Amino acid sequence: MFTGIVEELGEVIHIAETAEDSAVVTINGPLVVSDARPGDSIAVNGVCLTVVELAGGAFTADVMGETLRRSALGVLRVGDRVNLERAATLGSRLGGHLVQGHVNGVGELLAREPAARWETVRFRLPTALARYVVTKGSITVDGVSLTVASVGPDWFEVGLIPTTLRLTTLGARSVGDVVNLEVDVLAKYVERLLGGGQLAGPDDLPAADHLPAAVGRPGAAPVGGPA
Repeated sequence: MFTGIVEELGEVIHIAETAEDSAVVTINGPLVVSDARPGDSIAVNGVCLTVVELAGGAFTADVMGETLRRSALGVLRVGDRVNLERAATLGSRLGGHLVQGHVNGVGELLAREPAARWETVRFRLPTALARYVVTKGSITVDGVSLTVASVGPDWFEVGLIPTTLRLTTLGARSVGDVVNLEVDVLAKYVERLLGGGQLAGPDDLPAADHLPAAVGRPGAAPVGGPA
């Protein structure tokens, strides 16, 4: 479990394709690896990955094909910055909200509206996830715990304070960029308990409909592609 409070901006330093449409990714993150051991969990842009190897200030993790297809990790390139958070401990302060590191869908940044001290940012989200997003509720965007400011049938808006803009990847995202989304797990459990049917998630969405038509920044290559 995580809290959605980013600890460090890491950098992707190596990507290698492996068999069966999977990849091995190496990320530089001196803070999050300072007390890490193989087998530990680190959230990378909101995706829970397991540390396989440690070297210096970097860690290596395996990324399954399913994760590449169902999250924005599939468009990572060497040199990209990523949000990093170590798994929470029982004694941790819950500064954000309960985050599993299990991405429910991929969203797209639609608009940014700068103000004097913050920015209002609008994201598109899969319609199957929209019912779990409510005004003043919580949502995780690329691993960042955010409070929803307003919602629509297939979009939501959040306000980003200067600290979030400076210390996470959200400050540098451009219109058209894709992001990982995880809705509040409590909303899904409530729906299940009230007899609302099956939980929505990546398996409910056809792969072709799950990703926006324009994936990533201009010139972005899939994981394993040219840097």
